[in-house]
Amino acid sequence: MVATSVSPIHSANVVSSTPSLSLLSSLSSHSSSSSSSSSSSSILSFQPSYRPCSLLLYTNTHFRTSCKSKALKVNCSVSEPLKVMISGAPASGKGTQCELIVNKFGLVHISTGDLLRAEVSSGTEIGNKAKEYMNAGRLVPDEIVTTMVTSRLSREDTKTKGWLLDGYPRSSNQAQSLEKMKIRPDVYIVLDVPDETLIDRCIGRRLDPVTKKIYHLKSFPPESEEIKARLITRPDDTEEKVKSRLEIYKQNAAAISSTYSDIMKKIDGNRSKEEVFAEIDALLSQVQKDKEKATKLGKPTLGSGNHLKEPSTSQDNWRGIPTRLNNIPHSREIRKYFYDDVLQATQRAINDGRTRIKVEINIPELNPEMDVYRIGTLMELVRVIALSFADDGKRVKVCVQGSMGEGALAGMPLQLAGTRKILEFMDWGEYGAMGTFINIGSIGAKEVDEQDDIFILVAPQNAVGNCIIEDLQAMTTAAGDRPVILINPRLKDLPGSSGIMQTMGRDKRLEYAASFEICYVFRLLYYAGTQYPIMGALRMAYPYRYELYKRVDEPSGKEKYVIMSTFPQRPSSDEINDAFLGITRDQRKKLTGIWGFLGSIF
Repeated sequence: MVATSVSPIHSANVVSSTPSLSLLSSLSSHSSSSSSSSSSSSILSFQPSYRPCSLLLYTNTHFRTSCKSKALKVNCSVSEPLKVMISGAPASGKGTQCELIVNKFGLVHISTGDLLRAEVSSGTEIGNKAKEYMNAGRLVPDEIVTTMVTSRLSREDTKTKGWLLDGYPRSSNQAQSLEKMKIRPDVYIVLDVPDETLIDRCIGRRLDPVTKKIYHLKSFPPESEEIKARLITRPDDTEEKVKSRLEIYKQNAAAISSTYSDIMKKIDGNRSKEEVFAEIDALLSQVQKDKEKATKLGKPTLGSGNHLKEPSTSQDNWRGIPTRLNNIPHSREIRKYFYDDVLQATQRAINDGRTRIKVEINIPELNPEMDVYRIGTLMELVRVIALSFADDGKRVKVCVQGSMGEGALAGMPLQLAGTRKILEFMDWGEYGAMGTFINIGSIGAKEVDEQDDIFILVAPQNAVGNCIIEDLQAMTTAAGDRPVILINPRLKDLPGSSGIMQTMGRDKRLEYAASFEICYVFRLLYYAGTQYPIMGALRMAYPYRYELYKRVDEPSGKEKYVIMSTFPQRPSSDEINDAFLGITRDQRKKLTGIWGFLGSIF
């Protein structure tokens, strides 16, 4: 007899579709002391505004899967092939990475330069039109280039193998043309390399006129003196021309960034080609896995690159940050968007070997400082994450802290009151996940069992006069190298009646709290002291950079989020304010005298 470990089969993306039962409860908390200013330089504020809130509990918040069998999973479906766009400045290493991607994933490499040359040499109608512009030294019009690209994308090999679109689109018009024809990639990769590095790479490049091989005097020198003697410098590899090409590239990149901001993944290209490709490989592998999972569940995928003749679906308009986030309750689609976004970031972090991670998501329904906070939304998010890992055969323990303190001080944060019972009564699918692959526990070392693989801690937080961190630290120590995921933790000190909690051991507590790596952040940005209107949003999904978005009202009455800037680390409120005001770092440094002083305090 052979023992076989079988993971439960169910949909991880369960989303509520039923009305919620409102349970009103008063929640009081202490606002942190902070001074606000009416100065225009202090646009945004991260200071919470505490107020009583209503906890709304979802009942029967799930979709039941239609399949009744508990047999082993057999994947007979074929997922859609990958659709990838890649962009990079001259000398960013884009050509090398395209070659590696094609070798690994078997995608059809489509370069506009290659297409133009092929059409011209073949003497096609499009090629002859393009040749007229090229002979006259003029740019080939967008409509001609777009026609060539869409014609190539409609061929059978791209539909079966997938495609890698290299260096296109380069303008907003080109991007919008693709959007109108429902040609959209699964991911838009941008190779990010500092200008000085790009310039050095270009002016150090040399071409072997015999073999057409490219060398670099420093990083990739020729194999022999004979080859070195015949190397030449390409006409466009002078410093002046390189800087001009960089400016053109930046203008093109900025023009299309808003179209693909929701699927844009910046990759640090200032590393060895092996390191860069390792990150791209992990990214595309995860995208491929997500597409396969979506196919198994019978769900459409967001990338619609090959759907040239297919009718539009509701997903076509579902890209980027969802709009109308101040409309409560959130729609099923909005909640699902964030559940998926958090899940994918968490999976990437765990797959990369991260063992101490945390999620900070503060959409209105998950923000306990707002009166529209819904505990059911938090529970759904936890369930989606837990079921996904259980799907992979992992044993997950979902943990909610118990009562803290003794005597008159005994109790727990109101935000978590009744949470454990809610988790126990939730529907965890029809395949026996609860009690086998998923168990409910508390926070503490004694809750760590040998068979547990992953721990999900639901909103661990300190209460007035009581600190959860000691139990949390004991639990993570007992867990060893097994992943511990904190969902919306609140581990800042809260004052007790004597103020002891604020002083004794505070540094150690804060140091431990900071040891958890953030794998996902989403926070809406408002004017200081308000919660309307939404000014923008801050988002980070592991392992990518922090993205700052501005909310823009459109003439049609709709709204959209446009990316303004990215940051390698979490930006400060000053950096966010500066981005909204259009103040560069150099301009801030130049502030002197009374204005510099006022700027520093505002």
